Amino acid sequence: MQFIPNTGFTALLIKEFHQLLRNKQLVFMLVVTPVVQLCMYGFALSPEVKHMRLGVIDYSQSPTSRDLISSLVRNGVFDLFDSGGSEANLAYRVRDGKLDAGLIVPPDLERLIKENRRPRVQIILDGVDANTAGIATGYINQIIRNFGQETTAVTDYTPYVDAVRTKSTFIYNAGLNSAWFFVPGVMGLVLNVAGIMVSSATLLIEKETGTLEQLLMTPVTSAEILIAKIIPLVVLLFVNVLVSLLVGIGIFHVPFRGNPISLAVVSLLYIFVVMSIGIALSTVSNNQRQAMLISFFVNMPVIQLSGAVSPLESMPPFFQKVSLLNPLRYYIECLKGVLLKGVGLEVLWPQILVLFCFAIVLLTWSASRFRKQLA
Repeated sequence: MQFIPNTGFTALLIKEFHQLLRNKQLVFMLVVTPVVQLCMYGFALSPEVKHMRLGVIDYSQSPTSRDLISSLVRNGVFDLFDSGGSEANLAYRVRDGKLDAGLIVPPDLERLIKENRRPRVQIILDGVDANTAGIATGYINQIIRNFGQETTAVTDYTPYVDAVRTKSTFIYNAGLNSAWFFVPGVMGLVLNVAGIMVSSATLLIEKETGTLEQLLMTPVTSAEILIAKIIPLVVLLFVNVLVSLLVGIGIFHVPFRGNPISLAVVSLLYIFVVMSIGIALSTVSNNQRQAMLISFFVNMPVIQLSGAVSPLESMPPFFQKVSLLNPLRYYIECLKGVLLKGVGLEVLWPQILVLFCFAIVLLTWSASRFRKQLA
């Protein structure tokens, strides 16, 4: 740390802080953008489907059939819509997209239940949106299964029970709140995008204005120039992490069960990773627009293979192996471990070690390219 007492370096560092804070666009990107993106993705990215349009043809017209229909619409999963009055019209409405699902209740529903027999109801689903159709199927099956258990209990009918019973206990997210899964991923996503774009933009601004060559005339080395550029970015990107964390806790009520020091360590490592990528982009780009276009090709695969949007387990085996080369994957695993599980460095050390290696390799490579550019 021999460069700390250097008055030339100190003046350069102060100049970089002033220059960065005067750039309102970059400050806006680091402070306001994470709030907007976290709120947007946190509310929009949800596997839950509510208020699906359900049409019903009830041939039974009995108290039991009315109870069955009521159980389907009770929790807001389905809303009743006009079925058209016949099976053909119901099918047409599903086909035309006016209904998401159709239910046909047989006329002998109540009689079969009283005779301890299993009635069958017909479900018609729009399978164009396979994800929604799959979720709707699961909802309907679960609701009808629960309705059947309640009905058989009332009629003193004891169905066959398997010898082995299961009892599920959800830990870390007992309420199965989908925002708790998405918010840590979006925090990593926001830091990744903002870090790469801001770090590349700060260097390209110097290149476009021609002041980068002027810095070489000052009594500082190229290493000190790079360090003076990095320190303000580290501070502002760390503010980005804090803002994202406050939004996640304050708006989405994501728990913070771990140690703040663990979060600070992994965030600092990943900040160096994204800054290194941004510095490398600035060395191969001639202007900010070109760097932004290149960053899209970098960010898209990094985000898609990180587990931020969809679970890694749902990906094909080939892409699961490719994701091992993605530093964002390890950062998101650390975020979820610290926030949701409350684990510390003693558990997360493999991911932290990988992030440390990424930071060292990428920072060394980007610094080498930056020094060659100044030479």
